[in-house]
Amino acid sequence: MISTLELRRIIEESFRPLECQCTLTPGNSLQVRVTDPETGRVDLLVTGISTNTLVSPRAISELIAELRYDLATNKQKNLTGTAAFRRWPDVPRA
Repeated sequence: MISTLELRRIIEESFRPLECQCTLTPGNSLQVRVTDPETGRVDLLVTGISTNTLVSPRAISELIAELRYDLATNKQKNLTGTAAFRRWPDVPRA
């Protein structure tokens, strides 16, 4: 199993040049916050990501892909003023 520190590093680096901060919260879950480094605006905030499901490179890659999709969607919504943040569903991953 991958360490939480390594998991955080992988996720945070995958969003460069944006700033990404992964925080371990109680209950073995992550909070991911992606901000624009120039404006400080939070473009994505997802909570409740279970680390128990992130046990393979594939599961981590799928999470990052979903977070990138959410980020792109939120950026589009920011243009219209309807951005939203969500809680990650705790679903098993392959």
